[in-house]
Amino acid sequence: MPTGSAYHLTCYFSNWAQYRPGLGRFTPDNIDPCLCTHLIYAFARMSNNEITTIEWNDVKSFNGLKNKNRKLKTLLAIGGWNFGTLLSVSFKFTTMYGFDGLDYDWEYPGSRGSPPQDKNLFTVLVKETHEAFEQEAKQTNSPRLLVTAAVAAGVSTIQSGYDIPQLSRYLDFIHVMTYDFHGSWEVYTGENSPLYKNPSDTGGNAYLNVDYAMNYWKNNGAPAEKLIVGFPAYGHNFILRNPSQHDIGAPTSGPGPAGTYTREAGFLAYYEICPFLKNGVTQVWEASEDVPYAYKGNEWVGYDNPKGFQIKADWLKKNNFGGAMVWAIDLDDFTGTFCNQGKYPLISTLKKALGLDSATQSIPPSTSAPSRGGSGSSGGSNSGGSRFCADKAHGLYPVASNSNAFWHCVNSKTYKQNDQAGLVFDTSYQRCNWA
Repeated sequence: MPTGSAYHLTCYFSNWAQYRPGLGRFTPDNIDPCLCTHLIYAFARMSNNEITTIEWNDVKSFNGLKNKNRKLKTLLAIGGWNFGTLLSVSFKFTTMYGFDGLDYDWEYPGSRGSPPQDKNLFTVLVKETHEAFEQEAKQTNSPRLLVTAAVAAGVSTIQSGYDIPQLSRYLDFIHVMTYDFHGSWEVYTGENSPLYKNPSDTGGNAYLNVDYAMNYWKNNGAPAEKLIVGFPAYGHNFILRNPSQHDIGAPTSGPGPAGTYTREAGFLAYYEICPFLKNGVTQVWEASEDVPYAYKGNEWVGYDNPKGFQIKADWLKKNNFGGAMVWAIDLDDFTGTFCNQGKYPLISTLKKALGLDSATQSIPPSTSAPSRGGSGSSGGSNSGGSRFCADKAHGLYPVASNSNAFWHCVNSKTYKQNDQAGLVFDTSYQRCNWA
């Protein structure tokens, strides 16, 4: 078990899930605030050295979940698959609107058109972020914001993109994306997130499994307690070239049909896989990899289920890794209507397996949770003798005489912070905004 602390259960929320139809639509209001120890809002982008998201109202609701669970931490993820240029570190780190940290999701430094020097520049970015957060914490006498990253699990991508020992010095947690090892971009069937290699795996395919990827990070300089194992709440489906050939490695002719809700060929949320399994499908437990797959006619899907999550969680604990990360909370059966396994069957399995049933604490709706705040400020200072926050709940408040400033109340202490030039404090959204 990680020294001195419980395991972490980090869950990503994809902000485009709100646009899915019917029962697939997912907003922050659907999130159980006591399910995960850390929630990550994905994704924000950079525009003119400022953080932007799709829906700021979602951000407000997302961070409002901390009013219901005093132990919950939230982070803002910057990046995504299309993120391919180095972020400028000149943005003001306190423009984070109540988040407890920043998660870098650069896929990937040194790959996909990113030049080789970005391997070093990514380390510089993480180091400078960490140092800026430390400085901001000292100035405001508040907890330091967390710095985390979602990183590759493929060996060649790791080698091209990460200085593992140096990154490990400045990252609080390293979220290893141990999924998408196989998918419909290949011409044969393969599991999305196998725990171990298949006996038929040769060459580079022998590295495409959770066990190898996590141990590669650990053996090359990352502390086990900082390494967070990725768990997918989705699977990949394929069209079999010949329905009579349906084992691992069977030839395929393309991606399987898109799901009703996620609407992406070759990709199915767990709640979309469950109905498929009920329709006369042959289900197979692949013992060598400790994950299941299923097929019917010419459609084949490799996925994870509660049994596989339990086995991976036991393996995680045995190897002393820091916890689990799930992509994504909105892909589990969050309504409990598709799988007949209750709400959030995959993530609930992890929570129980990691001994986190008592690691969250609910708060009555009328009580404000003490949490790490933030806003669009360019800096802050303790107001010393000011008693403005003495009777105020944790949060941000306008300064009556100065629209370019706001009060930041933390544990009844008062800090006055200033907006960047051209911005004013927007009381509607509790953040800095254009005038």
